[in-house]
Amino acid sequence: MNVVKRAKAPTPKFFKVLRNIGLALAAVGGTVLAAPIALPVIVTSAAGYLAVAGGVISAVSQLTTEK
Repeated sequence: MNVVKRAKAPTPKFFKVLRNIGLALAAVGGTVLAAPIALPVIVTSAAGYLAVAGGVISAVSQLTTEK
Protein backbone atom coordinates (compact mmCIF):
# COMPACT_ATOMS: atom_id res chain seq x y z
CA MET A 1 0.00 0.00 0.00
CA ASN A 2 1.53 3.31 -1.04
CA VAL A 3 1.31 6.57 0.90
CA VAL A 4 -1.53 8.08 -1.14
CA LYS A 5 -3.77 5.02 -0.71
CA ARG A 6 -2.86 4.86 2.98
CA ALA A 7 -3.76 8.55 3.49
CA LYS A 8 -7.11 8.06 1.75
CA ALA A 9 -8.00 4.86 3.66
CA PRO A 10 -10.37 5.00 6.66
CA THR A 11 -8.75 6.05 9.94
CA PRO A 12 -9.78 4.49 13.28
CA LYS A 13 -11.71 6.75 15.67
CA PHE A 14 -8.90 6.90 18.27
CA PHE A 15 -6.43 8.12 15.67
CA LYS A 16 -8.89 10.72 14.37
CA VAL A 17 -9.04 12.19 17.88
CA LEU A 18 -5.26 11.97 18.21
CA ARG A 19 -4.86 13.68 14.80
CA ASN A 20 -7.07 16.56 15.91
CA ILE A 21 -5.08 16.95 19.13
CA GLY A 22 -1.88 17.02 17.10
CA LEU A 23 -3.28 19.67 14.79
CA ALA A 24 -4.27 21.79 17.79
CA LEU A 25 -0.78 21.45 19.30
CA ALA A 26 0.81 22.45 16.00
CA ALA A 27 -1.52 25.45 15.73
CA VAL A 28 -0.74 26.64 19.26
CA GLY A 29 2.99 26.24 18.69
CA GLY A 30 2.83 28.10 15.40
CA THR A 31 0.79 30.90 16.91
CA VAL A 32 3.24 31.40 19.75
CA LEU A 33 6.17 31.36 17.32
CA ALA A 34 4.48 33.95 15.11
CA ALA A 35 3.57 36.26 18.01
CA PRO A 36 4.48 39.89 17.22
CA ILE A 37 5.86 40.48 20.72
CA ALA A 38 9.18 39.42 22.17
CA LEU A 39 8.82 36.29 24.26
CA PRO A 40 11.39 34.59 26.49
CA VAL A 41 13.67 32.08 24.79
CA ILE A 42 12.25 29.18 26.79
CA VAL A 43 8.73 29.94 25.54
CA THR A 44 9.76 30.17 21.89
CA SER A 45 11.85 27.02 22.04
CA ALA A 46 9.02 25.12 23.76
CA ALA A 47 6.61 26.39 21.09
CA GLY A 48 8.93 25.08 18.39
CA TYR A 49 9.00 21.64 19.97
CA LEU A 50 5.23 21.76 20.41
CA ALA A 51 4.70 22.58 16.73
CA VAL A 52 7.00 19.77 15.59
CA ALA A 53 5.44 17.23 17.96
CA GLY A 54 1.94 18.22 16.84
CA GLY A 55 2.91 17.82 13.19
CA VAL A 56 4.41 14.39 13.77
CA ILE A 57 1.41 13.20 15.78
CA SER A 58 -0.95 14.41 13.07
CA ALA A 59 1.02 12.81 10.24
CA VAL A 60 1.37 9.44 11.94
CA SER A 61 -2.29 9.43 12.97
CA GLN A 62 -3.45 10.25 9.44
CA LEU A 63 -1.46 7.38 7.93
CA THR A 64 -2.85 4.78 10.36
CA THR A 65 -5.49 2.62 8.69
CA GLU A 66 -8.09 0.04 9.64
CA LYS A 67 -7.73 -3.54 8.46
